Amino acid sequence: MRFTRRTATFLIAATLAASAAGNAVAEDKYPSRPVTLIVPQAAGGANDTIARIVAQKLGEQMGQSFVVDNRPGAGGNVGTAQAARAKPDGYTLLLTVNSAQVINPALYKSTGFDPVKDFEPITPVATAGYVLVANKNFAPNNVADLIKAAKAQPGKIAISSAGNGTLNHLIGEMLQKEAGIQLMHVPYKGSAASMNDLIAGQVQVSVQSLPSSLQFIKSGAVKVLGVVNEKRVAALPDAPTIGETIKGFGSTPWYGVLAPHGTPKEIVARLQTEISKALDDADVKSRLDGVGCEPYKSSPDQFAALIKSDLPKWAKIVKESGATVD
Repeated sequence: MRFTRRTATFLIAATLAASAAGNAVAEDKYPSRPVTLIVPQAAGGANDTIARIVAQKLGEQMGQSFVVDNRPGAGGNVGTAQAARAKPDGYTLLLTVNSAQVINPALYKSTGFDPVKDFEPITPVATAGYVLVANKNFAPNNVADLIKAAKAQPGKIAISSAGNGTLNHLIGEMLQKEAGIQLMHVPYKGSAASMNDLIAGQVQVSVQSLPSSLQFIKSGAVKVLGVVNEKRVAALPDAPTIGETIKGFGSTPWYGVLAPHGTPKEIVARLQTEISKALDDADVKSRLDGVGCEPYKSSPDQFAALIKSDLPKWAKIVKESGATVD
């Protein structure tokens, strides 16, 4: 009997040791196959641009492909909800913009996900410049001119966005509220379609991210009326902020990577380390700078705290702006 117990104890200890060794090997091998990076917006926008820059570098560093999967719809809710339901094994991640994660819960009756409970925050990756741009033949050349023109013809000047409930839409609503003007909102399915019609003159003004608009600004296809961010952006140092005309106006969007709730802490930590390393890379910094973005990183705990603090802040802004989703 003593031998049996001793043998059983030995076998249990050996099994536990083997299991621990197996887990260590599995962790060391992550990722052992391609990782899907869900972007809940259409191709061509800021989130998509940032995701592709980061995904390429992560693939080089980690020896596996990071595949960007655009899942647009409902202002980012469709893709975000799909990411929330994914298996929490580190092979499906979400790279999202703050609007989908912390603004949509105040805009929609149901988003299909819980912005806090359904995710494991990994790290922010970047902030982006946003601008109010106009067709090159539109008479107003700045925010003050736009306000004057809009008050002379309420509801006649068309402002495009990447879709109902997107950050572009909400910023446009905030602008109208703060400036005391009425514009005609024209939603599109993504930033690229919105920009195309702005250039063609189908709409007069639009809120766009610098990643999706900088090339058109530099070519002269569109002109900048004002920068949305609280401060002037490095990519357009001479362009004034909207806040220089409308006191207190300003917003700087962030983009970040999250995993489904329950993803192992070891994988979350590994990803945070690798993303941080990627953001320190000179080429990545240069590419982000080239599209009007800046690297932005933190620990998972700091990112979680940012999300929790942003939710009530944006809920207040949404309520005060009067923004609604059709």
